[in-house]
Amino acid sequence: MDKELFDNLVESMQQMNEISRGEREPSREFTVDALAVKNIRKSTRLSQQRFARVIQVEVGTLRNWEQGRREPTGPAKALLKAIAKDPEHVLKALSS
Repeated sequence: MDKELFDNLVESMQQMNEISRGEREPSREFTVDALAVKNIRKSTRLSQQRFARVIQVEVGTLRNWEQGRREPTGPAKALLKAIAKDPEHVLKALSS
């Protein structure tokens, strides 16, 4: 992985931890609705089972997100956002 990309990822994760501990206010909110989750997955051309395996969630969890029964939170939401922005590199990093 590119060092600059990795450094940015680490910095983002540190900021996320500060936000979750209440030490920092989020600069913006990213909501992921059911259609967005499904579109993010479809943009990767992966089946539900394969996509769930890659992002390390149960396929039932992914189905719940895609059908609007639940919404991803925390790290899952951040991961989906990263995949939406740069699916090629994020999926490559996850499969390493």
